[in-house]
Parts: sequence; C-alpha cells; structure tokens
Amino acid sequence: MSIHITGAGTRTSVIAISPDESGFKAVEVRKHGSTFEVVWARQSENGKSDWSRFAEECGLSSKPAQEQKSGEGKTVVMGFDSRGVAFYRMDVPSAGSKELAAMVRLQAESRLPLPAEHMELAWRAGEMRNGQVTVTMAAGRRESLEEFVEDLEGFRPSRIVLDCEGVVAAWRRFFSEGDRPKKAVVISVEGHNTRVCLAEDGQLGNAVMLDMGEEDFSGAMGSSEGGETVERFLQDVRSVLDMFGCGASEGTPVFVLTDGRREVAEMISSLSSAGLDVRAALPNKTEPGKSSGLRADEIYAYRVPMGLAAMALDGASAGLDIFERLYSPTTRRAKSRWFYSPKLAGAIAAVMLVLLVVVWYVVDVTRPQVIKKRLDESISPAEMKRLMQRGVLLKTVAAERPDILELMTLVNSSGEAGIKLAGLAFKKGQRVRVSGEAPGEDRIFKFQEKLREQKGIREPKIESSSPLPKGGKWKFEISFSYKTFSATKTRRGV
Repeated sequence: MSIHITGAGTRTSVIAISPDESGFKAVEVRKHGSTFEVVWARQSENGKSDWSRFAEECGLSSKPAQEQKSGEGKTVVMGFDSRGVAFYRMDVPSAGSKELAAMVRLQAESRLPLPAEHMELAWRAGEMRNGQVTVTMAAGRRESLEEFVEDLEGFRPSRIVLDCEGVVAAWRRFFSEGDRPKKAVVISVEGHNTRVCLAEDGQLGNAVMLDMGEEDFSGAMGSSEGGETVERFLQDVRSVLDMFGCGASEGTPVFVLTDGRREVAEMISSLSSAGLDVRAALPNKTEPGKSSGLRADEIYAYRVPMGLAAMALDGASAGLDIFERLYSPTTRRAKSRWFYSPKLAGAIAAVMLVLLVVVWYVVDVTRPQVIKKRLDESISPAEMKRLMQRGVLLKTVAAERPDILELMTLVNSSGEAGIKLAGLAFKKGQRVRVSGEAPGEDRIFKFQEKLREQKGIREPKIESSSPLPKGGKWKFEISFSYKTFSATKTRRGV
C-alpha cells in the first residue's frame, strides 16, 4: 500500500523504515520550520519482509556510495524490532563519565542472561536524586544484531534506532496534543503484540513487549474465555507498571495510541475499570495530518516510522545506540575501508618494522649518561629541583585520593550469586555504605564475610536488612571502612 502526498515543497527530509507484524512500513517526512509533513507512506505488500526489495521500492539505491549519482543518497533511519532487546533500570552513585560507565558495566554483568562478551549494551543516564543517577540500559544478543546489520548490506542507513524510541517520539510529536506530562506510560497496540513504554522528559526510559494485541483481545471478547484473556492482559499491564514504578497508586498517566478503533477502545475501557489513569491518545488535528492530507487512521498506521523520522529531523541523538560498535554509516565505513587492503597493509607493516629498528637503535645507543648530559644541558639545577618536588607532591596527592574503580571492583568481586548492588555511597572520613538486593538473608551474611576477606576493607557491618514484599528477596545495607580513607581525623586541643 502506498500513500502519495502532492504539493510538498523542498525542505529537509528523512526516510524512516520500521518492521512490524505485516512486514515493513516506511515514510518520507519533511520539516517546515517547526511542523512536519509526510511526503509519502508505503508498506510492504502481502506481508512480505524482503528488506532489499522494499528498500528499492522506497527509492533507496543498493549501489555503493561512490557509484551513486549526485543527489541520489538520502538520509535514512532504520528501526530495529525491540522484541529482541531487554531493558533494565538501575540507580548508581553520581560520578564522572568514566566511573559511571564502569558502575553500569558492573551492574550489567549481574543482570544479563548471557555472558557480557555475547551481548551488546547501550545506556543513558537520567535525573540525579539524592546523589543517585537513574540509568536506562538496553541489552541485545550480539549475534542477532550482527545478522540484522548483514541484512542491511548495500543500503547503509544513516542510523539504526530501536523502534520503541519511535513510539515515544510519535506520541510526543503526533498524538495527545497539549497533553504530554513529564513522566508517562505510552502503550502502542499491534495485532498480536503490545509495546508498553515509559517516557521521561520525552525520552524512552524503559520498555516491555507483551505477547497480546488487539486481535487477540477482540477475538476473546465474544468467546467463553474472554474474561480470562482480559484478566491476563490487565495483570500483565499492571505488572509492567509496577516494574516501571508507575502503579495505580503512583498516579502516572497511561496513554494508549489509537485512531478511535473499537478494539483499542475496549482495551482502554478495561484498563480504566482496573483503576488506572488511562487516556486515549488520538492523532493531532494540526500536525501532520492537516498539511499532508493524512487521515487519523493513516497517521496511526505509520506512527512508528513517523516517530523515527521526527527524531532525526529534530536533531535528536540516536538514543540507546545498541549498534554503536557493530554498525557505522556509509560515509564512515568508506573512510575506513582502505585499511583492509592486503597490499597497503603489507606496506604499513614494512614501514612499522623499519621504525621499530630505528627506535631500538636509538634506545640502545643512548646510554644513561648521555641522557643525563642532555638533561643537564637543557634544564637548570633550580628547575630540576622544582620538577622533582612537584613529582613528589603529585605522588603524595595520588596516595591520598581514593581509587573509586578499585573500590567498586573489590565490592563487586565479593558479591555472592544473586546479589544485585543498587548503590554505593562513599565520602572521605566516613564509612562506605553499599545497598542492594539478595535472594535470601543467608546471602547477605555470606556477602559480609566475603567483604571481610578483601584487603583494604575492614569491619563490614550489616546496617539493615528486610524482606521485600514479593519474590522472596531481601534488601540490605552494609557499611565498612576502606583503607585509611574512612578514618575520622580529630582536631588537636579540642
């Protein structure tokens, strides 16, 4: 199916393609100032999911970039099916970018279903509260992501974005005009699947895919098993909202994207009867339907690729870029491909060998006395003394500065199986405090003993422990002294 819009002026435009249950959907969206216009919309015929053929139908060339005619290349955004991606939320102590990345990696290793070397990660830091930063992390199986990239060979989109990011962007740009709170849950229903997304400050904060959609829901309504199906749907949604921290008692609004169709209206009614603050999010009347001539049902049908296109046109970042290490656009790939020429690689190796011989010769003939002579000639005795004093000062300062990464590594290596660390608070002159969850009270005591065995950690003490309402898990907090940094200095004469 294709929708062609006439009368579109030449403006900045993006082509966005996303997979769905019926194959692929694509749109070209142009931006006029602060408004958007859909130039055309197209979906693959009869549920076919041949990416190469569909890309050519959208006017995308499969020829290498250097063989394309001038103006033939287009800005293309490709959506990736989020069903193959797991999302996690964690709170970590506020720190610099390197320390924060290290803490996220340590947390990830205890949560991933596969070893870290078989997974690809992407994360984004959110707001900081009480010294803790909320982090959203996406994890995908590397082999599956690599297979997806191989299928794109020859078309090289400008970026690959998780399709659930497009859901949040579509809600923010094209649905619920004037009704977009800072924190909300956005639900996008398909035939046999339902995406439940947490939106915070207009960005994706978490996402879960439910294996039930409008066709399953409407089909069950007229059967004897209808009540059971509806209850299962409500239970799944409530569980997801609780995981998001957006249960009925929290008052977080739930927006269900719809074009007014009966099946989705029934789902909204069921959620409302369960006590949730649920609202129907209808396509905006002004953007982009008015300028493009699209009906509400057409905006609804192409909501995901439209959201992906809007992200690119707004200049938004790639979001949770889970393909960062596996994929680069055509321009970047073309620049790096020369390195893989066997002849050129051999020439580089020969040059490196010559440089190695020269460096070895210089180092070998430059005896210590020669080096000393050169230093004496170039630096005065006073300057040398100053430099040596500065070196001693730097070593002294370094010795007085705690190594946070080393501390986190010690704590993480002490963790028993199932221990999940939620926070680490450390301030010089105070004891380190570690909080987290354990699968049982006995694991907390084992964790305490493991900490006691670590060099540099003294007097670990369980400050608090209590069972959680669900899952048989316990939350805990342990404090300990770390090297000499936890010692409290007293003032003399007081």
